[in-house]
Amino acid sequence: MEKITAFVTEIGPVYSALLATIFTWLVTAAGASLVFFFKKMHRGLLDAMLGFTGGVMVAASFWSLLNPSIEMSEKMFPAAPWLPAAVGFLAGGFFIFALDKYLPHLHINFTDSETEGVQTQWRRSTLLILAITLHNIPEGLAVGVLFGAAAQGMPDATIAGAITLAIGIGIQNFPEGFAVAMPLRRHGVSRFKSFWYGQLSAIVEPIAGVLGAVAVIYMQPVLPFALAFAAGAMIYVVVEEVIPETQRDKYTDVAVMGFMGGFTVMMILDVALG
Repeated sequence: MEKITAFVTEIGPVYSALLATIFTWLVTAAGASLVFFFKKMHRGLLDAMLGFTGGVMVAASFWSLLNPSIEMSEKMFPAAPWLPAAVGFLAGGFFIFALDKYLPHLHINFTDSETEGVQTQWRRSTLLILAITLHNIPEGLAVGVLFGAAAQGMPDATIAGAITLAIGIGIQNFPEGFAVAMPLRRHGVSRFKSFWYGQLSAIVEPIAGVLGAVAVIYMQPVLPFALAFAAGAMIYVVVEEVIPETQRDKYTDVAVMGFMGGFTVMMILDVALG
């Protein structure tokens, strides 16, 4: 970890955020590549994977984002240390809420009649990809913001913590890539196209990561707001999208155990490495 931290310090936060989010994107592609070997996925396995993803996101939202935001606020805004975290958290949720209302998309386990966003004649495969793309925006943003915060020398946001977050997001991106590619394959899309669209859903992570890093570097006072913003965006995605997708069949208990497993893995990573 020390060598990695030294390398990250040397290349700077923007390039570090770019490399970290390219890593999370490639892990998504690795998960999507399983579509070349399997044509079907057991529904219980899919629900467990989605639950695992939700658990990682919730744990990362607190340990990697909200907690550092609150600790920074105690030093930067001693009169109201709760304000930046509260405002940023709500703003992040509202941001995804707005995207959710206007971007046409369809969650993985939902029927065609349950399409969300503005009405469109786009194909089901396109709507599925957009749903996961919406999911990935706050993940990339979170990684970028944390790298940018660490670059400012804030003791509550470390490079090790940013690396840990990227690893955690990468771990949950593997089943996520599989989870978006497999339904496309199941609906008659070719193996290559299923893989292509599955990995393409994570292309927004490097973009959001770089934007997040640049924003906090040049606007240091917004650091606690930005960290909480990313946390709020991820929590909104988990509650509005991930959890409902896992509760629509008989494998709800499996999904809950997957959630707890993901939460535990991210918690261990953050405490042990961050």
